[in-house]
Amino acid sequence: MATFPVINMEKLDGEERAATMEMIKDACESWGFFELVNHGLSHELMDTVERMAKEHYKKCMEQRFKEMVNSKGLEAVQNEVNDLDWESTFFLRHLPVSNISEVPDLEEEYRKVMREFAGKLEKLAEELLDLLCENLGLEKGYLKKALSGAKGPNFGTKVSNYPPCPRPELIKGLRPHTDAGGIILLFQDDKVSGLQLLKDGEWVDVPPMRHSIVINIGDQLEVITNGKYKSVMHRVIAQTDGNRMSIASFYNPGSDAVIYPAQALVEKEENKEAYPKFVFEDYMKLYAGLKFQAKEPRFETMKKMESTVKLGPIATI
Repeated sequence: MATFPVINMEKLDGEERAATMEMIKDACESWGFFELVNHGLSHELMDTVERMAKEHYKKCMEQRFKEMVNSKGLEAVQNEVNDLDWESTFFLRHLPVSNISEVPDLEEEYRKVMREFAGKLEKLAEELLDLLCENLGLEKGYLKKALSGAKGPNFGTKVSNYPPCPRPELIKGLRPHTDAGGIILLFQDDKVSGLQLLKDGEWVDVPPMRHSIVINIGDQLEVITNGKYKSVMHRVIAQTDGNRMSIASFYNPGSDAVIYPAQALVEKEENKEAYPKFVFEDYMKLYAGLKFQAKEPRFETMKKMESTVKLGPIATI
């Protein structure tokens, strides 16, 4: 099995740029995942985010999680649980309009730090999208525009904790799925592992690495790249020891964005346009009920909808 791809972004500014771009290209085509180091976010900011996230879980969420476990009798399960994840989460929305000031139980300093963190991740996401454009032969800014609806992209963060689990062989931390959106940026615990991706029929660990950001491709980038880059099934394995922190930020299309394969990439392919054209909001309605199933039937359903529903005019990108 090949080594999990780790990209040093500092090398994009020097004589190793071409080799680094090739590593990004291979990671997108062969893995759907890669890990970034020297990505521009300060270690101090990341340490503060981690500390505050863990303190908030202890103070505000740990007891609620224990009560949920007790209420469902999960400590004593004997059979595999297929309809529940062993995780404690809350969500923050950043774009198009932030809701950080409205989320309960957050200390003001935590809100402030998460605003700063989200702002830097948004810029990193857009920088990465342009690097993907360069590798794909698309004009700079194409992917950002493709993901922007009338009000721009949707951007939000899922803050998760995966507490110690007594029966990790029976309860997944997070069941296998692909991500619905565009590009995902993950700040994960560097001490407690658990994230795995499916590659060549085998589950592969995404290695915990201090101060790294894990990147993965969502379903919408698979469509826009006409399958050149693919979203990949991944899961979180619950652990018996430790409490794993996971802060995943999703740079997704605007709700009204019309998603379809880039014409320049369709022209290069023998099979031409292999993916449907649809409004992102319609895809999310479908995804909500089918998240933990294979993505291909979702694409097929959207293709059938495309043939029966006439989409409005598409702005030139």
